[in-house]
Amino acid sequence: MSDDESTTSGSSSSSEEENEQPKKKQRTTPIPAPLEIAPTADAAASAIQNKANAASLLTGAKSNSNRIIVLLDQARLETIKNRRGNYELLNCDDHRDLCKKKLKKDPKECRPDICHQELLALLDSPLNKSGNLQIYIRTCRNVLIELHPSVRIPRTYKRFAGLMVQLLHKMKIKAADNGTTLMKVIKNPFSQHLPVGTRVFGMSCQGTLYSPSGLAKKFVPLTPPDERDEGESQVCFVIGAMAAGHVTVEDHPYIEDMFSISEYPLSGAAAINRILGAIEHQWGIV
Repeated sequence: MSDDESTTSGSSSSSEEENEQPKKKQRTTPIPAPLEIAPTADAAASAIQNKANAASLLTGAKSNSNRIIVLLDQARLETIKNRRGNYELLNCDDHRDLCKKKLKKDPKECRPDICHQELLALLDSPLNKSGNLQIYIRTCRNVLIELHPSVRIPRTYKRFAGLMVQLLHKMKIKAADNGTTLMKVIKNPFSQHLPVGTRVFGMSCQGTLYSPSGLAKKFVPLTPPDERDEGESQVCFVIGAMAAGHVTVEDHPYIEDMFSISEYPLSGAAAINRILGAIEHQWGIV
């Protein structure tokens, strides 16, 4: 090998050594895991689905899971035919003149948006997402509706109104993917759908005043359904979904006691949030 070749090989090896950088020491300390991993939305939905399928009236089995039952009473859900021949949900904004002249009703009473707001408050609550809530609706026309716990109500009122019109005409709403019955018109009276021994309480501004925590301690069992004996009675709350008036014992003779949640006038959604928040705190649902 010539001197030129040796010089070239020596220079190349020296340049490679210069290009080589010292490797950094890898971290050996393990990264600590989070304290608690929150379940995904799919896992939460599947948990609700499993609990609901095990004890929902929509699947044909009476409920024995000790869930909290809520009845939205006197909801203003009525359909009307417009000039184009399409059916719409009667409301005070679009049918004010029709309510006054033809139907002889006070437009202020035609408020289906109240039921919409209360449904969103119920379905968005952690109590419902944990599978511990069963919802019913009773309209001003005495139509009784049952909702599946995993149903997703539209956020906008216009889409909600279209869904209610479809439900009142077809008597049933099914999921497009798996055919699960999400909403269904069921037979009256409401009392026949309550499990045996259910304690029913009505919310009214004329009822006994309780704080949210005091209401939960007095009427709701202290332990969640998973830790409770099957023999304990379930609890049902009857909450108004109308613009004026309140729940009466005459309409629901099975009501044991009437209660109020605040000394100030509250919307139905605000009252529901106070009640469910107290129950979630008592049962440790976060």
